Amino acid sequence: MNEKTTSQNYQVLARKYRPLNFEDMIGQEPLVKTLTNAFKSGRVAHAFMLTGVRGIGKTTTARLLARALNYESDDHDGPSVQLDPPGIHCDAINRSSHLDVMEMDAASRTGVGDIREILDSVRYGPVEARYKVYIIDEVHMLSAQAFNALLKTLEEPPGHAKFIFATTEIRKIPITVLSRCQRFDLRRVEADELAKHLAHICAQEKANIAEDGLMLIARAAEGSVRDGLSLLDQAIVQAEGDIEVSAEDIRNMLGLADRTRVLGLLASAVNGDAKGALTEVRSQYTDGADPAVIVRDLLDICHEISRAKALGAEAEFDMAPDQVTRLHDLAGGLTMGQITRAWQMLLAAHADVRTAPDPLAACEMALLRLAVAGDLPPPELAAQLLAGLKDVKTPAKISGAETPGAETLGAEVSSVVPTAHGNAAPQLETKSAPHASPDPSPKLALESFEDLVAAIPKNKTGLRYDIEKYIRPIRFEPGTFVFSLAPNAKPDLEYQLRAWVTDATARPWHIEVDTKTQGAPSLLERRRAAQAAQKDAEENHPVAKAARALFPGVEIEFRDRATISNVVTAKFAKPETET
Repeated sequence: MNEKTTSQNYQVLARKYRPLNFEDMIGQEPLVKTLTNAFKSGRVAHAFMLTGVRGIGKTTTARLLARALNYESDDHDGPSVQLDPPGIHCDAINRSSHLDVMEMDAASRTGVGDIREILDSVRYGPVEARYKVYIIDEVHMLSAQAFNALLKTLEEPPGHAKFIFATTEIRKIPITVLSRCQRFDLRRVEADELAKHLAHICAQEKANIAEDGLMLIARAAEGSVRDGLSLLDQAIVQAEGDIEVSAEDIRNMLGLADRTRVLGLLASAVNGDAKGALTEVRSQYTDGADPAVIVRDLLDICHEISRAKALGAEAEFDMAPDQVTRLHDLAGGLTMGQITRAWQMLLAAHADVRTAPDPLAACEMALLRLAVAGDLPPPELAAQLLAGLKDVKTPAKISGAETPGAETLGAEVSSVVPTAHGNAAPQLETKSAPHASPDPSPKLALESFEDLVAAIPKNKTGLRYDIEKYIRPIRFEPGTFVFSLAPNAKPDLEYQLRAWVTDATARPWHIEVDTKTQGAPSLLERRRAAQAAQKDAEENHPVAKAARALFPGVEIEFRDRATISNVVTAKFAKPETET
């Protein structure tokens, strides 16, 4: 009977140790300081927006703020952030039973009708307290119509009304609402600070939990105080009598892998030991480790290795000395390119494991990819191998490995752009001249075919396209243009061109289609030939050939295509001259 009564009266730690004043809040010093200064100076906003991750204390802060606004005691009458001793309204506000402090969950009441109920009551003054306070939790869930109904009141609220909003999705709040509120971002609580808070609660609860175990709980909470207290509740019941709950017990409870074993797992993978990596991850899984947590731990270790590599002896780590030594040893055996490559692969694996039908299989495949990459030369060495090609200058990027130093790689390539018949393209007889202005005028001077195309205005896009696609120039000089037509050209293209060029230059033109002579390639044909030449140059580039020899199956992407396209030259010979 006694046990039943105790069970019925039990209150979870997250509720039992909810802060009763601002001083009890941990990790939110900037918020407390801002509110303290605002209350002292009398600059108290009419609307507050509290944002942060779940379990960080948004609702608790909202109730503390409601108490502060309505604080009244025998010695003090006025808003105050000093809530000790409790005021005459504090107990009712804490129990959510005060007549002038209304709480609403926008997750279940999202409509404009629910907001209108609040707005209808705003016009009436408070019954008991100084202010009527409206606390709306998960305010981002309100509908667009509800937000619109709220805007006018937020812009010109009555003096006796205060609004406190809480949300985990600040980006979903309309900017029109956000701009009318004083915003407070509740930050995540650091693991060290949360572990100290948990230790303080353990002392009050007479719970015997290892310090390392509390740190594991703090890390697993990811900055959320409520999550940390919920996990602590679960950890306390692991105790049997007066025996200490060890870090190993907490690790099993959370489904975590031992950090030392995670270090060994990562070392096996990045050093190419696929068998050792798969054996170890199976062992950790059998011991209760969650594959998603394993990958998360591998990411943490990879990040620590990068810090050890970059900072050396100056790097500080929150782990045992023997683990720090092993971390530095692992960093010393890897290049920064290998470390960053492992990070990218693990980051992709983190998403795969969370969505895969079989998380363990996804985790194992990620470790296999790491092991395969571990057998490849480091990215820096790959660049040095390719740098042995002395005539190469064009920078390239090898898929899966950056090649810093490949800026010196490249090669000059030259080619002749062939015609559709396979022969060298004829050279256009034309005079070189600066391009004319694209805006035609009565005094427009056209010295070349390119000038003519550039001068066609934007409102004649169709004409420009047809000229670029179908006209194969033979002879061009001011006042005369002879050309042949590519197949499928429009029958009236000659007349359209004559009409436009005559009007644009205010002079007569001799426009002639020569059906017996093959003109130079059209502009569109030239572009396509140049693209084909560039693709061929890239495919046969010394860097590409060397990379394929070093890394079979690798995908090559040239980082600076302009370097190659500049050296791919199109040579046009006269119709009767061979190139």
